[in-house]
Amino acid sequence: MASLLSHPAGPLSILFGSGLKLHRNLILICVLLSLLPDADVIAFSFGIPYESQWGHRGFSHSIVFALITGLICSFCFKENKKSVFILATLSTLSHPLFDMLTNGGLGVALWWPFDTGRYFFPWRPVEVSPIGIGNFIGMRGVQVLFSEFLILWLPLMSLSFLTKRLRQ
Repeated sequence: MASLLSHPAGPLSILFGSGLKLHRNLILICVLLSLLPDADVIAFSFGIPYESQWGHRGFSHSIVFALITGLICSFCFKENKKSVFILATLSTLSHPLFDMLTNGGLGVALWWPFDTGRYFFPWRPVEVSPIGIGNFIGMRGVQVLFSEFLILWLPLMSLSFLTKRLRQ
């Protein structure tokens, strides 16, 4: 997986680049939604294996999960329902797309429930982040953060600034 420090790069770049005036609670929710799919690691505590559709990178990393999350959020905010739905869905969906760029793990069940296969992008330049903070501290964590900065943060924020500039 990409680290919890880098998953927010997706929604932050979308939100900044969109130029929409959004309530700060919605911005916070979008950042949290980019982390939500990894709540599936709790499955390990219940003995659910990684490769299960209910395990890590399973159903919670799917397009269907992102759409359902977006739909729920659209009912929870008074702002434009369509904008909230799109932003919440994209924020949640950014997570599995980032994970599909990593060089480790079993892949992502992006097409669940229609297909329980696990997928990666053909190009996988992001160092996979170890699970657990203890495994992240040290040189391994530095390698992960550096690859995420180069592959995720730098391009997304550059595109976001460019989009905002062109709109002005």
